[in-house]
Formats: sequence, C-alpha cells, structure tokens
Amino acid sequence: MEKKIAVLPGDGIGPEVVAAAIRVLKAVGKRFKHDFEIAYAAIGGAAIDQFNTPLPEETIEICKQSDAILLGAVGGPKWDHNPPELRPEKGLLQIRKTFDLFANLRPVKSFPSLLESSPLKKEVADNVDLLIVRELTGGIYFGEKKRTEDGASDLCIYSRKEIERIVDNAFELAKLRRGKLCSVDKANVLETSRLWREIVDEKKAQYPEVEVEHNLVDSVAMKLITNPSHYDVIVTDNMFGDILSDEASVITGSLGVLPSASIRGDSFGLYEPVHGSAPEIAGLGIANPAATILSVAMMLQYSFGMKEEAAEIERAVNAVFEDGYFTRDLATDKEKALTTDEWTDKVIAEIDTSFVSDSIMESYI
Repeated sequence: MEKKIAVLPGDGIGPEVVAAAIRVLKAVGKRFKHDFEIAYAAIGGAAIDQFNTPLPEETIEICKQSDAILLGAVGGPKWDHNPPELRPEKGLLQIRKTFDLFANLRPVKSFPSLLESSPLKKEVADNVDLLIVRELTGGIYFGEKKRTEDGASDLCIYSRKEIERIVDNAFELAKLRRGKLCSVDKANVLETSRLWREIVDEKKAQYPEVEVEHNLVDSVAMKLITNPSHYDVIVTDNMFGDILSDEASVITGSLGVLPSASIRGDSFGLYEPVHGSAPEIAGLGIANPAATILSVAMMLQYSFGMKEEAAEIERAVNAVFEDGYFTRDLATDKEKALTTDEWTDKVIAEIDTSFVSDSIMESYI
C-alpha cells in the first residue's frame, strides 16, 4: 500500500522526535511491504521565521495532497512576545480549522513498567485504558472575543451539528472498545451543556450496546485522580476536553508517552505527541520520542486502517519499556538511560526481531 504523509516537524524537540518516528514508520513499512512518501513542510515558530506566518499556504497545499499529517510540536519562548496572529500556536489552531479536524482523540493507557513514575498510587494508576474524545473546532476557543475598559468576554457557541458529529464519533469508538461512554458537561450552569446532554440522550437510542453516563466536569476531574480505571470513552467539549486530557496525562507518569489524533469524518487526520516543544532540551539528543512513535501507530490505525501494523509499533514500544530501557526523563537506572536515537534503535530492533521470528515460523508451516 502506498500513502503520502505531510510531516511538520515544528519547533524545539519537534524535529528530533519526528525524525525518530519516521525511522520507525519506515521499519514498519519495510516489514509489511508499504511505501510511505514523506513531504516536509513548516509550521509554528519555524514557519514564522521563514515565511512570517505560523501556517504558510505551501504547508496547507502539501497537507491537502497527503493522506495524513504527522506533527512534532510548536512554540517556545522565542515567540512569546509576538502579536497573536504571529504566535506559533496560531498555526495549530488554523490547521485544525482549515481541515475541519473536529475530533481530538487522546488515549491514556498505563504502562506497567512506568507505574512507579505516576504521581498516583500504583493501585490507582494500574489498569487504566481510557480515551478522551474532545470537540476541537468549536466552543469558547473559537467564539467572538471582546475586551473593554471595564472587562472582557469570550463567546461560547455550539451548533447542533457540531455536537452531533462529535457525539456520534464517540459512540462509534465506544462500540469498538468496552462499550462505556461518559459524557462530560456543566449542564447545571451552561446552556450549551444542556443542549449537549440532550443530544447525547437522543443519540444513545441508536447505540443500545453502549452504556451511557452523564457527569459534570468537576466530578470527572476528581474521579480521574481517584478512580481513572472507571472510564472507557469520555466525550466532551473543547475547553473541558483540553483541561481533562491534560489532567489525565499525568496518570501515566509522563507526557512523553502520550500520543494524540485530530480527525474528521473521513480517514484524514493529524497526529502529534501530547507534549510540548521543550526548547530547553532541543538539540541535546535526549528527547523522548515514544509519544510521537505511538502517534504514528494511531495514524496507521485510524487513517490507513493498518491495525496489525499499529499493534506492532505499540508492542515494540512496550517491549522496550519492559526491558527497562528509557530516555533520560524516565530512566531510574542511569546505565539504561538512552539517547533519542538509541531508544529508537531499540524499538526498531524489536520490530525487526519480530519480523525475523515470524519469517522463521512461516518457513516451518
């Protein structure tokens, strides 16, 4: 199978972790006989420096000609004092809106080998496997903003269509998982949340196999810390999803292992690590590439339908963790603290070894 991927390395450690992920992608392509064409383009601070815009038209065109987008990270103190239209983060908001990437998927899964790194008790962080589905292109972040001498306002608007499509998406994902959906809102205060809850109730009749619960956002914020394994799929609006997904990210013990996807109604999507650009360690060769590599696994699954290939990447990453090898941010045994490239080598070796083992077994069949 041939696929074209737009690769946007971005800022800080973005180019380093993206390079590692592309190496893993090529290893998987070689094993499963896929051809991946890579087209590089600029976004964020790097694009501002080169094109005086955080999202150049050239980047948009390359993305339009591709089957999916892989992004590193954007931002850094270098651009903190730029005007709003020339902030790196503006490029990320624009690309989501340009390609109607309305559903953000943030899986949070505990790794047994990382439980000691979690700020939660081991028994609380263990066996967590949840997915936060966040509406990404509507709500308060995109509403009209006003500033007066006496105050300020941010308008939160959701159309029925915007809510229906994200809720449908969440129900479909819950069907493929454990069949549990938690809808998060603030329906005791907000009118947009009341509409949200009404639509979820309307939709659940179409998905009788999915168990549905409604919870207020403050209640879920507490339960994510006290009993995160309770949740399977969580669906919520843009702002609540932003906050809850960042809160849930600490469960695993590191932002460096959390991937994400931003998708629309077809198979097109943007895939990126949850972590930021970490400019303080850029260029040192010590960045953790796991989240970006796992974002590639999500791309293979959701955009390309390559479930076996995605599972192989996840298996390889977990195997390297289980062998006790980590980048410096996670390593407790300094002798097993690897550089970005060394850790990526371990993942690729796992994939190659598995391929050789499979080939040997096939020769005996």
